[in-house]
Amino acid sequence: CSSDLIICTGSVAGCVGGVGPMAYTGSKHAVVGLVRAASVELGKHGIRVNCVSPFGVATPLPCKAYNLEPSFVEESTSAMASLQGVVLKARHIAEAALFFASDESAYVSGHNMVVDGGFTVGSHVINQISD
Repeated sequence: CSSDLIICTGSVAGCVGGVGPMAYTGSKHAVVGLVRAASVELGKHGIRVNCVSPFGVATPLPCKAYNLEPSFVEESTSAMASLQGVVLKARHIAEAALFFASDESAYVSGHNMVVDGGFTVGSHVINQISD
């Protein structure tokens, strides 16, 4: 892609409350706000600013921090997502970032791409009751 680009990493915690500790949630909300403000200010210089906000990915960081097996993280994340039949992997997050870096997103700026299988768009309590 011919333009300059900044890609930030957010989290679903920056979209909804109750997903992580208060400080983490607040900082990820701030990342999304920064992306939006920076895209306005830097756009006049041809700089695009976007964000990728993943759900729980079974990487070493959360697995070690919470002493969890990767399979448990994947199963838990999959159970909470609206989209079934797909397990969130680190490559899905990388592919979202690669989209922002590609020519296909040349006119995309200020966007927060949430990679969560629909977790942030539905009420999981109601879904569990109706199942």
